[in-house]
Formats: sequence, structure tokens, C-alpha cells
Amino acid sequence: MPGQRQRSEQDQSVRNHHRHHPPPPPPPPPPTTTKTPPPQQPRPKPSSLAPKRATPPPGPTKPASARKEAARSPRSPTRNKPPGWPRASRPASPPVRALASSSTAAASSGAVAKLACGGGVKTLKEVWKVVNEGGVALRVARVKKGDKGVGAGVREYEAKWERKVVLGCLEVESRCFRTRRERERKGELEVLTGEPVVVTEQEVFEETRRRKEMAALKKELYGGGVGKEGKLAMDPEWDDVEPVVLEEPEGALAAISYSADYAEAMAYLRAVMQAKEHSPRCLRLTEHIISMNPAHYTVWLFRAANVFALKLPIPDEMEWLNGVALENLKNYQIWHHRHLLVENYHPIIAGDPDAIASFAAKERNFLQQILAEDTKNYHVWSYRSYLVGKFNLFNDGEELAAMEAMIDDDVRNNSAWSHRFFLVFSNPDYATPGSAATEADPGVPAAVIDREVEYAQEKIRLAPQNQSGWNYLRGVLVKGGRKLATVEEFASGFVKGLGEGEEAEDVQSTHALDLLAEIYAEKGDKEKAELSLSRLGQKWDRIRVGYWEWRRKCLEVPAQG
Repeated sequence: MPGQRQRSEQDQSVRNHHRHHPPPPPPPPPPTTTKTPPPQQPRPKPSSLAPKRATPPPGPTKPASARKEAARSPRSPTRNKPPGWPRASRPASPPVRALASSSTAAASSGAVAKLACGGGVKTLKEVWKVVNEGGVALRVARVKKGDKGVGAGVREYEAKWERKVVLGCLEVESRCFRTRRERERKGELEVLTGEPVVVTEQEVFEETRRRKEMAALKKELYGGGVGKEGKLAMDPEWDDVEPVVLEEPEGALAAISYSADYAEAMAYLRAVMQAKEHSPRCLRLTEHIISMNPAHYTVWLFRAANVFALKLPIPDEMEWLNGVALENLKNYQIWHHRHLLVENYHPIIAGDPDAIASFAAKERNFLQQILAEDTKNYHVWSYRSYLVGKFNLFNDGEELAAMEAMIDDDVRNNSAWSHRFFLVFSNPDYATPGSAATEADPGVPAAVIDREVEYAQEKIRLAPQNQSGWNYLRGVLVKGGRKLATVEEFASGFVKGLGEGEEAEDVQSTHALDLLAEIYAEKGDKEKAELSLSRLGQKWDRIRVGYWEWRRKCLEVPAQG
């Protein structure tokens, strides 16, 4: 440009003038008295983070006039800059940097500060280059009381970066495993050996561990992972199954809030059930769901189908079932599953008496464990009756002895009394097929009737007010076709001075008085029957006075023959 060319010509003329006319030497300095200079304070060392001023490269010395002219002219942005130094003005001072107002600039300054925290001089130069060229306004960093400082933030950032690197490596290894598993399913061959691709158990174990580690890293880095990737999703065994998720309709009236693990397990269960898959992993899946919801009908049925399809040993399945039953005493589905197992197992051992005896003994011992926890568990007693009928255990002395032991332990255990009645009067050796429990059966031997009458009377004497023994005695007499009057003398032993006054009257068993009322009606003695029922309502069983009054009004005395 014209201005620049003119200044260059002037500088050249000044240099030529000084070359041909050197300036005169300066006059000697005036004499001065010697003074001791004050001690100089050591200059502070420059900060390691501040850019050092580079030494200018060697070159021709400028004349004084040229130096003065350059001093009067505006400072050149490239003055005293070494090669490679950013061609920009020096950064603003900290007070100026503190005037940042833009939110975008503030965010950028935060990123610049993080970049510069751990670097040296070279890194800081690069930072200032970015700042100057981008026009980024910087905020002054302030460390609050209690903060760990910039160094701690850098260490946390480095640790987080290392975790990201580890996660990336694990994801690459996991993708390699999935590719290898897919090659195995397709039946591909190894490139080097030509052998079929086989994924070993060790590889599966390592992949399972790897996925758990990946989930933990994702949770640390992003606050998720474990909750979004369930147990089955992290198991390589289920990679080939696409779960069938149950989507609740929008605005559902009663949407069920399933846990994440349960919802995931049910999604995989729907998938394998749709595919009609029967495999060991399906069996393990049912076990996993049953541990969360033992009352799930569908899961139990699918488990039974897997057991039968895989031809698994029934005793092994029942051994597993024992543990589940002990933890869930009132669960009905457990006993239905056991029923299905016995139905499948019975044809296998039907022709082997020793196997039947062994199986019955194991089942009896297990049932005793359950009944020790809950002596009146309806599901257990129902299954026990089924077991006796299925394996024809009516003549098994141990079964009858077990009932006697339970009655001795608790004479009021009505369930044990009922099971004894079933054992004695449903025995196919003499019982009439289809005979109801409330009708006479001529097939039952008289000796059996006498034995059971005596047994009932013996237990009644131990607890006269126990209704179980009296009901059993009535049932035995009905089955034997005998009249109630045959035990009148026995019942009268528990009733003294009936109708002879408050002080003379003594009733040890209201059930005995009730039985006597029926005996008197059976014999046609209406007066004694009405008296027995009236005394029950007026004194000995007042809480049911309405019932006894109704019985008295409905009393019918059979006509005398």
C-alpha cells in the first residue's frame, strides 16, 4: 500500500544516513559520589501456567530513530513472536475476563478450564489460542469453602474417562462373543482349523461376568444399566429369544405394577411358550418365576410339561418341590403339581411293590414334616387321601399307625379322625364301591366295627367335650348299620341327674346329651328327648338356644310297632 511503501523508503534513508555519518561519541558522565545501591528484592518467578515471552530471533540492529518511530507506532500483533506462536492479541486480564455475560461463552469457558487444568505450558498456549481466535469470554474460577479444588475435579474426570475406555473394550469383546455364538448356531467352521465353531462353557461364563461388569459401569457413568438390563438380558443363554412384552393399554383402569425382574421373566416365558420350547433353560426359567410368584397357575403347568417332555426323573423333581412346599405351606398349585407328577410316575412303579413302598415311605415322611408345621392343612390331607387311593395303601400298617400317633398327640385333630375314617371304611378289600360315608355298608366286617367303636370310646374318655370323637362314633355306628341305642349306656355315663334339680344335674359332655336325645327319640321316648334338648338350651349350651329349641319343635317320635 502507499503508506507502507513510504515508511519503508524513510527507514531505508535513515539507515543509509547512519551508515555514512556515525553519531559523535557521548560525553563522559559527570563525577558522582559512590552510593551503595539498596538491596534488590528477588523478582517473583513467573507462573508455570503463564506463557513465557520468547527471545526474538537474531537480526540487524535497528537505528535509534527507527526504534523510536516503532515505539510511537501501534504495537504490532506479531512483534517479538517466535515462529508458530498464535497470531492474535494477548488475552485479556482476569478482571476483563470476569465480565463474561453470555451463557454460551460461560459454558465454553468451563470447557476451556477443564482442558487446561492438567496440562503444562504447551497445553496452556493451545488453550489461549482457542480463546483468542474464538473470542471466548472467561469467568474467574472461584473455589468455594469445602471444595476439593481443581485437582480433584481433574482426577475425577480422568477416572471417568478410564471407565468409559474400559466399557468400550468390554462392549467390543461382547460383540465378538455374540458374533461367535451366531456362527455356532449357523454351523460355520473355524477359519484356521476347519472345525465347527463351538462356544465353550468358559466363554459363556466370561461373557456373563463381562455383561455384569458392563451393567455396573453403565450405572456408574450414566445412572442406569442394571435396572434396564435384567438378569435374563445379561445371560448369553437367552440371546436368541426375543421377549414378548405385555404392553398395558393407555389409560388402563387397573394397570398392575410388576417388578422389573418379574416383568422381564414373564416376557421371556411368553416367548418360549409361543415357540412351544421344552428345554432345561425353560425349566430354570419356571423356577425363577415360581420363586417370585409361587401361585402362578400357568408357570406350574408349563413346568410340568417340560418335566414330562424332557423325561426328567420324577423323584428329583419332587425333591425340589419339597423345598418349595415347606416355604409355601398354603399354596394350592404346589399340590396340584405334585398330583400331576404322581399320575405320571405311578405307571412306572405300579408293578414293583418295593418301589411303591419306598415311594410311599418318602411321601409319608415329607407329609409329616408339613403337618408338623400345620396339622390341619387341607391341601396336605387332600393329597394324602389321594395318595392312599392311588397306591392302595389302605392296608399299610404304617399309615394307620401314623393316624393313631397324631390323634394321641392331639385328640381334637379332626383331620386325623377324618383320614382314619377314610382308611378304615374305604378299603377296597371289603368296602362296597360307591358307598357314601353316611350310609350303612354291609361289606364292612363286624370285627372292624367293634374295633372302631372301642377306639372311639377310648379317646372320648380322654376328652368328653371333644366333638371329633363323638362324630367318629356316630359314623362308625352308621357304617355298621347299628342303632345309636347300642351306646346308650356309654353316653349315659357322662350325664347325671338330668331334670332332678340344679344341684343334682351334672353334664360332663353336651355331645353325650345330644346323642342321648337322639337315642330317646329313636326309642320313642319323646318326653326324655324333649327334656334333653330343653336342658341343652336352658343351661348347658345356651349360646345355641335357638338351635336346640328348633330341634325340640321338630322332634318326631317314630310310631311304636
